[in-house]
Amino acid sequence: FWPYTTVLTGPVCSVKGGPMISVLDNNKFKGANEEFLKAHEHYRHGRNKEALTECLKAFESTMKIICKEKGWEYDQHDPAKKLIKICFQNELVPTFTQNQFTSLQNLLESGIPTIRNKLGGHGQGPIPQKVDDEMTRYGMNLTGANIIFLIEQSGV
Repeated sequence: FWPYTTVLTGPVCSVKGGPMISVLDNNKFKGANEEFLKAHEHYRHGRNKEALTECLKAFESTMKIICKEKGWEYDQHDPAKKLIKICFQNELVPTFTQNQFTSLQNLLESGIPTIRNKLGGHGQGPIPQKVDDEMTRYGMNLTGANIIFLIEQSGV
């Protein structure tokens, strides 16, 4: 698994140390930490759709906390795409790297939000959808890497 999210090990998720837990251990990120740990709990019990939903919540909460701590204007109900835009407008990522980070912005916008929306966030219709463990682990690892990056960039 992704080295940043060493909380995922083996076929069953277990909470261990490492960068992911240490950055979210900051009391300011208590809400995001709770949501990320809830995602792991859902994953451990085979509730993959719920795990992806909690991943997106943790990602959004992280950005809301950064916005609040930095004094950036946002609405509590802003979705991930709008929060990402606010973070970029406020140069959370330096503008001199704009070309490189346009791709990053696209990745952040289309990563965990899209996975969650397509696989676990909306009504599934007449045919039940199954979200496999591999996609769930990918979503969790992607979330962890994104959260670490944003927190480290913010200095919060």
